Amino acid sequence: MTELMKREPIFHRPEFGTTRADFEKMTDPAFWEVGASGRVYSRDRVLEGVTKRYEDPRYRGIGSPPEVVWRATEFKCREIATDNYLLTYALDEGDRVTRRSTIWRRCGSEWKILYHQGTIVEGVSR
Repeated sequence: MTELMKREPIFHRPEFGTTRADFEKMTDPAFWEVGASGRVYSRDRVLEGVTKRYEDPRYRGIGSPPEVVWRATEFKCREIATDNYLLTYALDEGDRVTRRSTIWRRCGSEWKILYHQGTIVEGVSR
């Protein structure tokens, strides 16, 4: 769990990469996401968005505005199949709180993201 906690929130950890190639390396080709809105996003759409965010000088290469400090808490991890793990946590994004779920696969010495979902916690906003 400790290894995976260091990688969350996904795509917001510059130590694991900031380029499209980095994001492709960390995601399974079949990766997909359900956003907090309930919309489904393909791997290509997600990677296009995060790549643009890192290219925007306002974000200073960290993947979120510099004035926003996100805090991840309440981590839980469960092996759901051999070398496949479901990691869940709460994320305080400053203006809202979401519950996050990521399915990770261990591939040798590397981790691949298979799926990610964010759900807004109703009644908790800043």
